[in-house]
Amino acid sequence: MQRIQKLLNIPIDLTFWIAIIAGVLMMVHVSADVAARTLLNSPIEGTTETAAAYYMVAIAYLPWAWLARKDAHIRVEMFTSFAPARFVEWLDIVVKIATVVFLSVFVWRTTLRALDQMRAGEVWQAGTTYISIWPSRWVLPVAGGLMALYLILRVAADVATALRR
Repeated sequence: MQRIQKLLNIPIDLTFWIAIIAGVLMMVHVSADVAARTLLNSPIEGTTETAAAYYMVAIAYLPWAWLARKDAHIRVEMFTSFAPARFVEWLDIVVKIATVVFLSVFVWRTTLRALDQMRAGEVWQAGTTYISIWPSRWVLPVAGGLMALYLILRVAADVATALRR
């Protein structure tokens, strides 16, 4: 199981770094657009569309598996802070299973949507040109699938640990 987790860490780290790079590229692209618009009175065509369709999607979704690995998602411990440790341990397992179920539906639906948009050759009009948007539709099923795979392995490890106690 540890070997599989080590292998899974490669795409998890890769998607995290792609999200970081997308954030930096978005800042540079938008800054260049503002500078071009202000100084040259000629904005860069498609900046808004590229930021919305590619940069923001990557920043929002690609780190999901990395956050799950770091156990860095938002937690509300108002009620569980008084519960016994064993209860909290099993509750975390149940929540992870529920998350995997949700992610499975999410991946299924977003994959169908990505296929539809890929077949249609989805584009957005950006000024006088068109920008292909359909490739960004694949970020959602990839990010969700990677997180689901990680959580499945994590649930198996957590159950094994909980049963040993």
